Amino acid sequence: MEEAEAAADQDEEEDDSEDIPGWLAVVRAAEDKKATDIVVLDLREVTTFADYFVICTGGNAKQLQAITDEAATRMKRRGEPVISIEGYDGEWVLSDYSDILLHCFTETSREFYSLARLWKEAKQVSIPPAEAVS
Repeated sequence: MEEAEAAADQDEEEDDSEDIPGWLAVVRAAEDKKATDIVVLDLREVTTFADYFVICTGGNAKQLQAITDEAATRMKRRGEPVISIEGYDGEWVLSDYSDILLHCFTETSREFYSLARLWKEAKQVSIPPAEAVS
């Protein structure tokens, strides 16, 4: 019985994830893996190689991998599999979903590369709060 309920919950999550924009599905994956300082940049008026950057911070390489893996799983369920992942064992993991690029940094690497500063002409997207699950 518990397995059936878990499967039903998973099906609901899959259905919900299809109703939200891809960048928000990536954000929710990062939130679920306890990423901090999540920022979404809308690049559509700035460049043509991607529509959105999702930038987040993790405490260590293992957490960056967990965030990366969770985002890949959710995006694959949406029919948007990851194209490539770079730096998986490092302090900056880049996941390419074509129109969305997920940048997972350790705090030190994020400060060093400062992507939000480099792409300051991009609009920052407001992230809606996750809906409370009853």
